[in-house]
Amino acid sequence: MIDYIKGNIAEINPTEAIIECYGVGYRALISLQTYEILNGKTEAKIYIHHYLREDEELYYGFATKDERELFRLLVSVSGIGASTARMMLSSLTSDEIRNAILAEDINKIKSIKGIGMKSAQRLVLELKDKVVKGAGADNTVLFSPSANGAADEATTALVMLGFTKANVNKAVAAVLKEKPSASLEEIIKLSLKRL
Repeated sequence: MIDYIKGNIAEINPTEAIIECYGVGYRALISLQTYEILNGKTEAKIYIHHYLREDEELYYGFATKDERELFRLLVSVSGIGASTARMMLSSLTSDEIRNAILAEDINKIKSIKGIGMKSAQRLVLELKDKVVKGAGADNTVLFSPSANGAADEATTALVMLGFTKANVNKAVAAVLKEKPSASLEEIIKLSLKRL
């Protein structure tokens, strides 16, 4: 199984990229999010979702693991195929999709081409709990090493207060981005204002 391809960008347009790696050109279907990140670069690392059916074999490429994980969540919903999931990721950012699912914003989801009322409702119903638990989100450590101990303690404390881990991670990361040298107490207080 291919996890990612790293190489030179041989060709790129808003719907696909060809990445040359050791003399082999890999064609990957991409979203507009990925295109915006890769456009203008000469080298790229794209994370692959291998789509295999009886009559076709395709690679879907993503500039971030986060986008690939959300894509995989979307295609896990009955009635949402790979093409529709790619259209969703081209129409809205990953965060906008997650926020629409969490807020049960059916109209925003329905505004995407190819998504009707029933599909939008099914997306919210099937993915709300998964998105709340942090699935489909990049779980890499967002904190600087010096603040890591305090960030971990703050995260644990906030989760114990009843906040979801995904929301706590976002709040703590935002606090540390603004104030990297924040103490444990400051991280908790400033995070609470964001939750």
